[in-house]
Amino acid sequence: MKGNPSYGNMKSTTKPVWDTKNPKKKSTPLTAAQKAKAKASAKSAGRPYPNLVDNMNAAKKKKK
Repeated sequence: MKGNPSYGNMKSTTKPVWDTKNPKKKSTPLTAAQKAKAKASAKSAGRPYPNLVDNMNAAKKKKK
C-alpha cells in the first residue's frame, strides 16, 4: 500500500485533507467568531493554537 503506513487498512484512494486540492479558488479570511470557535476547539483538544482541521471546522457553513 502506498503512503503512510499509519493509515492501516484505509483505501489507497483516500487522501489526507492536507494532500487534497482546494475546490474553491478564492478563500476568505475567518471572521472573529470563527477564529474564536477554532481557538476554543484547539483549547479543548489541549493545543495552544488552532490547526488546519480546527480552522476548517470553524469555516464550515451551517447547512439548512
